[in-house]
Amino acid sequence: MRTGIGFDIHRLVPSLDSTKIPIGGIGIPCKFVVRAHSDGDVLLHALTDALLGAMAMGDIGQWFPDNAEENKNRPSEHFVRSVVAEISRLGWQVEQVDSIIFLEEPKLAPFHFEIRQSLARNLGIELSQVSVKAKTYEGLGAIGERKAIAAQVVVNLSPINKSGS
Repeated sequence: MRTGIGFDIHRLVPSLDSTKIPIGGIGIPCKFVVRAHSDGDVLLHALTDALLGAMAMGDIGQWFPDNAEENKNRPSEHFVRSVVAEISRLGWQVEQVDSIIFLEEPKLAPFHFEIRQSLARNLGIELSQVSVKAKTYEGLGAIGERKAIAAQVVVNLSPINKSGS
């Protein structure tokens, strides 16, 4: 068994237009935009770091540098799927994911199931193996002041049983 932890935070900027922010691969209606080099999906970035950490393979910045043109506006699902493919090639599989998204708004309750489904699909695992929680900062700090969004993820990996027994 291997365990990894990941964390990511991005700046939020108010938007005059109706927009969506990416959280777990889902576009969530919001009055803010995320400032980031890629699509800015904090949940998928934290997940990518947790996966890499579990395998002691560095971090998202080493694998997908934010100064590389090919990563500009890149969908974060590509990061997750790339790392999962490498982990699988090395003989490991995702066993369980526990995640927390830290934000004041938008409220994620209406999107909870859809976010879990997206994570399970991107990881190639069952919905029952994915936990997603959302927490506010009770008005404190950059997250509480609606200037940032963050996520933290813990993953457990297990060896792939190739013998079938």
